[in-house]
Amino acid sequence: MSSLAVENVVRTLENARKPHDRLAETLADDMEAVNRLIRERMASEHAPRIPEVTAHLVEAGGKRLRPMLTLASARLCGYTGRFHVHLAATVEFIHTATLLHDDVVDESGQRRGRPTANLLWDNKSSVLVGDYLFARSFQLMVETGSLRVLDILSNAAATIAEGEVLQLTAAQDLRTDEELYLKIVRGKTAALFAAATEVGGVISGKPEAQVRALNDYGDALGIAFQIVDDLLDFQGDTKQTGKNVGDDFRERKLTLPLIHAVAQADAEERAFWVRTIEKGRQEAGDLDTALDLLHRHRALAYTAEQARAWADRAKDALAPLPDHEIRDMLLDLADYVVERIS
Repeated sequence: MSSLAVENVVRTLENARKPHDRLAETLADDMEAVNRLIRERMASEHAPRIPEVTAHLVEAGGKRLRPMLTLASARLCGYTGRFHVHLAATVEFIHTATLLHDDVVDESGQRRGRPTANLLWDNKSSVLVGDYLFARSFQLMVETGSLRVLDILSNAAATIAEGEVLQLTAAQDLRTDEELYLKIVRGKTAALFAAATEVGGVISGKPEAQVRALNDYGDALGIAFQIVDDLLDFQGDTKQTGKNVGDDFRERKLTLPLIHAVAQADAEERAFWVRTIEKGRQEAGDLDTALDLLHRHRALAYTAEQARAWADRAKDALAPLPDHEIRDMLLDLADYVVERIS
């Protein structure tokens, strides 16, 4: 085989690997340092329940996408210090804390294909361990010595909580529109993506335009990510998503597919949504009816289009950043987020 043919095979195999896998391989040493710090800081001398609950979720096989974004942005910006590891662990602790709290709020029994912590232990343990991880995350932030980093990540933590409360108040309300949905998504999901990428630029001392670009990338990527998750709830593979198809419908969550279908509904269809979503009187066969209405009004196709548009915004946001293999991986990651749809 010629050297050119070998290069083409290598390039094909490289492209076939998922972007987050390539990113994980490139950042493997840093991620190992993050994992060591996470294990160290989730320990508790006096309350063994804390590491038990935390380990169940932290070691459940998640992709660690958010901390990887912090490491990637720091690497892209040429950072040579050690605090990118602290910040990546901070981001993962904040994320894990919100998952523990979310599962209690949503009364979830499954997360990443495994029983949730609140099911294995109890709600009190999940809430209190989540609080512990939030406290640990603030300790890690302070150790960086950067007030701006503390400002960014503490604001993100507050915004996440605000987004969750906003979602709670908007749930089962058929007046919820796309504008409100976007506010919720920006709060509960995109805020941490944006903070994760932004702090990597901040600790690197990069120009404001590049720091803003990283924030914009994380924001758009987080929105695309959540929109795709909401879409996969109606058409995903349970083995891949760890959720049952239609969980959001059963839990009466007004995500983008449902919002779009409700906006297009005639009187009879709206009566169906009032009964099943607002009043919560769901009967056998209602999920099938809901899926039929989503297809009738192209709600799933529309949601996929919106996800792709936000992924494109994420890629455009990276324009001010220098050419770098990490930048290329972040571009591919934005595409991969929406490729999960197929």
